[in-house]
Amino acid sequence: MRKILLTISYNGHKYQGYQLQNDRPTIALEMNRATKEVFGFDCNVTGCSRTDSGVHALGFCLTVEPKGENDEITIPLDKIPIAYNTRLPNDIAVLSAKEVDSDFHPRYSVIKKEYVYKIHASKIRNPLYSNLVLEYGKEISDESLEKMTRGATFFLGTHNFDAFMSTGSKIEDTKRTVYDARVERNGDLVEFTVCADGFLYNMVRIMVGTLLAIDSGKIEPEDIKNIIMSKKRDNAGITVKPDGLYLKKIYYNS
Repeated sequence: MRKILLTISYNGHKYQGYQLQNDRPTIALEMNRATKEVFGFDCNVTGCSRTDSGVHALGFCLTVEPKGENDEITIPLDKIPIAYNTRLPNDIAVLSAKEVDSDFHPRYSVIKKEYVYKIHASKIRNPLYSNLVLEYGKEISDESLEKMTRGATFFLGTHNFDAFMSTGSKIEDTKRTVYDARVERNGDLVEFTVCADGFLYNMVRIMVGTLLAIDSGKIEPEDIKNIIMSKKRDNAGITVKPDGLYLKKIYYNS
């Protein structure tokens, strides 16, 4: 029985995240519906991660596996994305399909994830960015960008990220290893990219809120080290809106 790994991209603005939530609009709801239409039978559709309401994805991964013992996926791999994309709404697209081993799990086989958060650093909002970026409402100077870049380096390494987890979260193991954390200018966008072995609830959005506190002069770059060590949510920055957050890439061993 073939198990297929799909890589998809989506604009999450009108969805309540990836995971199924009764009949509320979610990415999983649309993928389940399209999967049955594509293959003609029920499948187990399993995602690599939960994404919050309004969050987007450039490279979200999920597996599709027939539920019935006698059901078999016979469509050639290169035809599967086309078959899906004729049945999915315009804000979701299947980018690729590959066959994986039966014991592969799209969530538990992950070794690291990469996110990018996009900030439109301008006094004038861009309507073409609507719901796709954080409209910051001001410019970020080169000097401030350098400070934010320096501040991001304090996220690197293995730490307890309690201060960067939403209040009320019940996760007890808050230790995560961050492999990459950088701030870069891309035209009129300022982008924060972070890669880690896992993330706590709203961790990236709180990281961004803390970096923006550097821009506003509320904290210095070196303060991030002390914020991490304090393990207190109140010491970190605000939780920024989900609009600018993208799940960029999922890494597996092979």
